Amino acid sequence: MEHDLSPATLAELRRPRPYPAVSVLTPTHRREPDNAQDRVRLRNAVAAAKKQLEEDPAVSRDRRTEVSRELDRALAEIDLTYAEDGLAIFAAPGEHQVWTLSRSVPERVVLSDTFLTRNLVAAQAAERPFWVLSVAADRVKLWSGGADRVVEEHLGGFPLDRPAEDFDPERQERIGDAPSTFRDEGTRRFLRDADTAMGRVLRAHPRPLYVTGPEPALSLFEEAGTLAADAVLVPHGGLAHGSAEAVWQAVRPVLENEARGSVEAVARELDAARGRKDFAAGVDELWESAHTGRVRLLAVEENFRVTMRDDGEHLLPAADGDLDAREDIVDEIVEQCLETGADVRFVPDGALRDADGIAGVLRY
Repeated sequence: MEHDLSPATLAELRRPRPYPAVSVLTPTHRREPDNAQDRVRLRNAVAAAKKQLEEDPAVSRDRRTEVSRELDRALAEIDLTYAEDGLAIFAAPGEHQVWTLSRSVPERVVLSDTFLTRNLVAAQAAERPFWVLSVAADRVKLWSGGADRVVEEHLGGFPLDRPAEDFDPERQERIGDAPSTFRDEGTRRFLRDADTAMGRVLRAHPRPLYVTGPEPALSLFEEAGTLAADAVLVPHGGLAHGSAEAVWQAVRPVLENEARGSVEAVARELDAARGRKDFAAGVDELWESAHTGRVRLLAVEENFRVTMRDDGEHLLPAADGDLDAREDIVDEIVEQCLETGADVRFVPDGALRDADGIAGVLRY
């Protein structure tokens, strides 16, 4: 199952397909007992997609058979042991993908000539993914981080291990020159190579970067390359050979401190915008502003959800299941704001109580 939505991957997902490109969305659960229903709901959602294929006169018999086969293949690949809060299946002639999301999605089946991506985009923005690079004299390991965890990432050649001929810890211990490890030219070259490799990862998958390691390693990494200038350095040794949990515990206080600062900064910006009259609040107002590219900063409460319908002029409250209901209108606003270059911030529930869960600063 896929999780990392890079710009290149998103562009590929948005590429037009031969009709029908099928998107199947369903909420899932991480823990018992709620996850007991997930398998049945998933099978029902796929069955609903097949029914729509059968009833659509624009879909030929051969095309229906081909896409149904891709849906079955996708279903067979899903391991709900690793489920998060939502799941998306994309199927089209000759291809299928399965995405796990850290943000709940409405249950939905859509047939179109493109896949439905807005829920993936909103989930990625809400999760605030980041990279952690753990450096040592003999190994550099890459970790992918999200809202509440890190996992080791095998990408871009990582983990990197220093060639044995360039690094002899037994000799250092024997002759007592371990303190000079991070003054060694071989170590400098090794960390420079790690900097270059990480630079390639960041170009393909841009995220904030945190670098952990003992202070001498961090100093040399900063001197040897260019990435440290824009990274957050976290002095903590042993993590290049450590566990994901150890890395998470090392970076967690830094992330929590940054999150508090971010929420406070958002509150200040919204207050200032009220005084300048470039403040917007509520789904209806922000939906219109998002589609005209006027939003500079969008703030959304983490679990804010609302179902609306479009009457042609405004969004009005609707019930889940209404024929013209838009259950993921918040995700649509998030995606549209990101598309027009807005800064999107998710804040704790209740932080935007006076703005009905969603607020923004307008460009004009």
